[in-house]
Amino acid sequence: MAHTPKEVVVLGAGIVGVSTALALQLRGHAVTLVDRKMPGLETSYGNAGIIQREAVRPYAFPRDIGTLLCVATGRSNDAHYHMEALWRLGPRLFSYWRSSAPASYAAIVPAYSRLIEQCIDEHAFWIEQAGAGELVRREGWRQIYRSRRAFDAAASEATDVASAHGLGCSVLGGDALASAEPALQRTLAGAIHWTDPWSVRDPGELVARYARLFVRRGGRFALGDAMTLRPVGAGWSVDAEGGPVQAEDAVVALGPWADALLRTLEYRLPLFIKRGYHRHYEGDAGLRLPMLDVERGVMLAPMSRGLRLTTGAEFARQDAAATPVQLGRAEQSTRELVPLGKPVEAAPWLGSRPCTVDMKPVLGAAPRHKGLWFNFGHAHQGFTLGPVTGRLVAELISGEPPFIDPAPYLARRFG
Repeated sequence: MAHTPKEVVVLGAGIVGVSTALALQLRGHAVTLVDRKMPGLETSYGNAGIIQREAVRPYAFPRDIGTLLCVATGRSNDAHYHMEALWRLGPRLFSYWRSSAPASYAAIVPAYSRLIEQCIDEHAFWIEQAGAGELVRREGWRQIYRSRRAFDAAASEATDVASAHGLGCSVLGGDALASAEPALQRTLAGAIHWTDPWSVRDPGELVARYARLFVRRGGRFALGDAMTLRPVGAGWSVDAEGGPVQAEDAVVALGPWADALLRTLEYRLPLFIKRGYHRHYEGDAGLRLPMLDVERGVMLAPMSRGLRLTTGAEFARQDAAATPVQLGRAEQSTRELVPLGKPVEAAPWLGSRPCTVDMKPVLGAAPRHKGLWFNFGHAHQGFTLGPVTGRLVAELISGEPPFIDPAPYLARRFG
């Protein structure tokens, strides 16, 4: 469908913003990408580097008493919390808990999985265009289990999910896992090997490659302050080095900072953040593929800088001082499995995941402002979904028939 090219400013140069800028550029729009830092240096840098094709079901809030008690008493490494933050987050977490009820969750999964289903194809196109193939490994990743009980339950659930969604999944017993990953220092109960996902040895570099492709094709990147976005005449303006950037349309792709900007425009969406930590350790510990130590709540991902350990969720104020309790536990538990090298960084990395109470991203037109568009709220899957939601928002801005129905992701669902 033919459309009139526009001038568009995209706020946020993480994977979501850069992918949106590329998709708009592909459709003939004049795009300026604005961020306070260079592309790929914030949340998009800090993830486990997996394009999670298998992640067709979003992370639900635990509803069984045993799990909740483990988190509340600090016996689980999956989550950590600051008590002062829980009072402020309470209403959001309660809504998240309600959305995770079986009936509500069952209605969310189809819409979520329709996005996930596209992730490999959309990334593959831009990986080829950006000449970034050497960063990618196409052999999947593993969930490993220490106890037979947890492994048996997970294997049953995984095979059901794989069958329902057409996913590649192999169940490995302890001996098979030891053969596949000979660097493991102890025998485990087994593993689930998801074979469809791709892993990236430097996710920040992949975002930077996408951004360089955008600039080579005529796009403009400007260092600027997204929080200065304001309506000007029939369009939008944002302050940047070299002077204000003005455009007919603006896309908010600010991840965990989206809420702060939207509040200046009098939007009150049910957003919250989950913080997370990572640290690199010298070498790759001999691991062949990324693996999640499910019962210890830590992802082990071989990266360019070494073995990256990433943690689960921390519920805290976004600006609160770092409390890498989970990472300390993760380091200790990982040393039981592999010969862990010395830390590469002087201090752990800390970032925030942008979440919504119904686990779906917020995409499409802003309800009350012409020319304002949303693309945020991807929670744990921003790296996976950036090119998918970037394409969808670009199609909506261009007036093209969207490749999937955008209705489940629009901001108006919150009233």
